[in-house]
Amino acid sequence: MERKAIIFHGTGAHPGVAWYPWLATRLTARGYAVEVPAYPTVNVEPIADFLPKVLQAHKFDERTVLVGHSGGAALLLALLEHVTVDQAILVAGYCTPPNDSDEPVLQPAYDWDAIRKNVRDVYFINSRLDPYGCDEHQGRAMFERLGGTQIVRDDGHFGDYNQVYDEFPLVDRLIG
Repeated sequence: MERKAIIFHGTGAHPGVAWYPWLATRLTARGYAVEVPAYPTVNVEPIADFLPKVLQAHKFDERTVLVGHSGGAALLLALLEHVTVDQAILVAGYCTPPNDSDEPVLQPAYDWDAIRKNVRDVYFINSRLDPYGCDEHQGRAMFERLGGTQIVRDDGHFGDYNQVYDEFPLVDRLIG
């Protein structure tokens, strides 16, 4: 069975920005089947309406690695209540509103037990200098509920309209 990776972009982004193309190329070279879907309504459409579309659009199994950035990382929490995967890497992720913006990608509550059972290995990569509040406290909140590994950096939002972040070797190294 082939290993697969799905990389979910963040709010207002698309598959061709930041480190997503670089990571997709790296993983493809390592033998992964890689998907980097475009979801322009991530964190715009309410998660209750958005999640079924994502579940229907992809196949998930025990050899799947999920990578999500910002709003895409928040999406992973909802996905992981319903699918079983090998790894999940949440970059600049959050589980509660990180700032005063509307966050339709968030659910009112999560089934943390189900998420924990559905992912073998989970990483949280957050920055103390995240301008949107997707910081180490958000990572800690998820880590305390799910375990796994929390990595804290001082790297802004790990790619943004004003932060070039064309490569992300740490994420590549974490994927087993």
